[in-house]
Amino acid sequence: MASGIFAILDDIAALMDDVAVMSKVAAKKTAGILGDDLAVNAEKASGFVSSREIPVLWAITKGSLLNKLIILPIAFLLSAFLPVAITIILLLGGLYLGFEGAEKIYHFFVPHQHSKKEELKEAKTEEEILAVEKERVKSAIVTDFILSVEIVIIALGTVVQEEITTQILVVSIIALIATVGVYGIVALIIRMDEAGYYLIKKSEGEKSFKKKLGEILVAALPKVIKSLSVIGTIALILVAGGIFVHNVEYIHHLIPEAIPSILGEFIVGLIAGFACLLLVKLFMKIKKSF
Repeated sequence: MASGIFAILDDIAALMDDVAVMSKVAAKKTAGILGDDLAVNAEKASGFVSSREIPVLWAITKGSLLNKLIILPIAFLLSAFLPVAITIILLLGGLYLGFEGAEKIYHFFVPHQHSKKEELKEAKTEEEILAVEKERVKSAIVTDFILSVEIVIIALGTVVQEEITTQILVVSIIALIATVGVYGIVALIIRMDEAGYYLIKKSEGEKSFKKKLGEILVAALPKVIKSLSVIGTIALILVAGGIFVHNVEYIHHLIPEAIPSILGEFIVGLIAGFACLLLVKLFMKIKKSF
């Protein structure tokens, strides 16, 4: 009896060890999308009055958790009964991520519609502010859903050859990190200015350390969000390129060996992204003409 219990405990320990190793691998592969998720939601949850930032972020977080509850069972069923669908979804997601990255670059150089922050500034009444808030929460949850699909599929792709128990544990851990970890960091980022103002208020003099640190935190917030946006865009293109390079044999062999793999993946992601952007623009132009 005792030996049986110890055997079960040994199996559980071995399983947990495998899960830890595979989770680490999956986390590395999804880091790019997690970075973009962080950048997108830090931008969407900032800009409100201080009392509304955390409620807005909490609403997005609840939506993100619901997204994971919808996505995870479907992903596990596909992995068990139709594994080829995982690769297809992965490639389709790669096209979307490349498109999103290319669109961000395009909008950086080409003037486009006013931003969500400008819409918030234009809102005068409480009803208008709440309407903009609701729209931004909805937009963030939709974006989170698409990114969550990619995070789950990429994580699942790293353990698709493992037993279903390992798949469920590893992918669930990554999904939890994608929600709790990302939105926890976003909460810290969007409260940087509040922490800064608090330190300035509590400072004892013009040249005190607290005042200087507070001023640094206040000034750093917009720069941190902007930096995250740039890093997130690069990460999107890299992840998209990596999906195509590692899942399409023809593309993999197209890249010369002399080129570093990261540069090759970036070029592939950039080409795929701008190709999708061109097709979408063309489609919208044709649609508009009709």
